[in-house]
This record gives sequence, structure tokens and C-alpha cells, in this order.
Amino acid sequence: MISFTKMQGAGNDFIVIDCLGDQAADYQALAPALCDRHFGIGADGLLLVLPSEVADFRMRVINADGTEPEMCGNGLRCFARYLHVAGLSSAASLAIETGAGVLGAEVLEDGVRLDMGAPRMAERMAEPLKVGDAAFEATAVSMGNPHCVVFVEDLDAFDFEQYGPLVEAHSAFPQRTNAEFAQVLAPDHIRLKVYERGVGPTLACGTGACATLVAAALSGRTGRAAQVDLPGGTLAIAWGEDGRIQMTGPAQVVFKGVVDALNL
Repeated sequence: MISFTKMQGAGNDFIVIDCLGDQAADYQALAPALCDRHFGIGADGLLLVLPSEVADFRMRVINADGTEPEMCGNGLRCFARYLHVAGLSSAASLAIETGAGVLGAEVLEDGVRLDMGAPRMAERMAEPLKVGDAAFEATAVSMGNPHCVVFVEDLDAFDFEQYGPLVEAHSAFPQRTNAEFAQVLAPDHIRLKVYERGVGPTLACGTGACATLVAAALSGRTGRAAQVDLPGGTLAIAWGEDGRIQMTGPAQVVFKGVVDALNL
């Protein structure tokens, strides 16, 4: 039996499992069944709470398909909130080890603010990205995990379902990529849809929102701070003059439970 807490951040939902005790299991193998929305608990991925030798705690992320990304911004907000809810920490400021390094989290009354660090890489791709019958001007950004940002004129009219998986699996990205499609509404306002690597369409993606702001600011479409509206909610992203990005957004408990993994 596995005890868990279901959480969501702007609609990006996770199964949080406290592995500080004895809940050892092959979670990569279990993830597809646990995350199945019809026969399992249902989630975009798993968040495992682990001890760390370099930070307060370590967060391991496993996608719904069993793959393991380096980082997840919405997941990190939920992870930090969980530490408070579960009584594992009462500190307002936390250092959390992730696959993208140690990142800072500040637990607020109405959300969580993350220090996402500086983008590792951000550059416009030299050639248009050819996908199906289209070719997109794209910007590659790494937030510790890979992103490909494409700006469109009208997000509602854009065929996200067709082009999302084509960009994610494009040969230009041997390890696949998160695919962001963004419409700039104002110098401080962006609409965004994300086809997440290993998950598919998601209601929100924190690292994707950060990557999109970086791409928008570098191309002169926006300033260095913006409200980013995703299907599941809104994130506030600010790219400081020191190069570090802060992301603020919601993180909430949905329910708690116990699952018999042997019967999935």
C-alpha cells in the first residue's frame, strides 16, 4: 500500500509520495498506472520526497509515461507546499535539490515563489523548424530541462493538437523537448499552451512559462516581467537583472489517500 497526496498547481497535477520512510518501489514502472485518469489516481506525474545531502530535501519527478525529467516548476511549488502541509518543515524559505540543481522556494500564504535560477541557454534557432506542412521560427531555451518556444498570432486559431507532438518529437531534439506556443497580448501579458515532454497537453508548465518569458524578452516582444496565462491558471514570471528568474503561482492539496499498487 502506498500513501499519497494529490496536489495541483495551476491545473498541473501531481501525486506526491513521501519516500523519507519505507515507501520504496519502482516508481518509474508504476507511474503510468498511478497517473492513469481512468484506472489509477490520475496525474501529470509523480513527485517523490527524498532526503538530500546538499539541500533541505530532494524532489524527484517522474512523468506520467515513466520518463524522468530534470525539473518541473509547478511540481516544485506543490512539493514546497506539501512539506508544510505534511509537517516536514515549517521554514518559509527552503532549498530543494532537483535534477536541475538546488533551487529556492518561498512558501507564501496564497502561493509559492520559486527562484528558478538563470536560464542555461537561450537562442533563436538558426533555421526555421519544419514540422508537417509548417515551418516555425523557434527559440530554444533550457531551464535545466529543454524547451522550444514558438510565437503565434492567434493561439485560439492555432492547431496546437497537431503541431505540439510534432515539435516535442522533432529530430532537432534527440531527448525530445517541451513545446511552447505563445501569443503576446501586451508587453507584460502572455497567453501560453504547452505540449509537455512525456506528458502531452498540460494545463500549466512552470518551466515552460519561464522559458517563454525569456524568449519573449530576448526578441523584444515583452519586458522582463509578465503575467503568463495558461489553461489552468496564471503564473507571475520575473527575469531579474541578475539573470535569475522568479516564478510565483498557486499550489494546493486536492486530496489524500492510499493506493494498492499491486492491483493497478
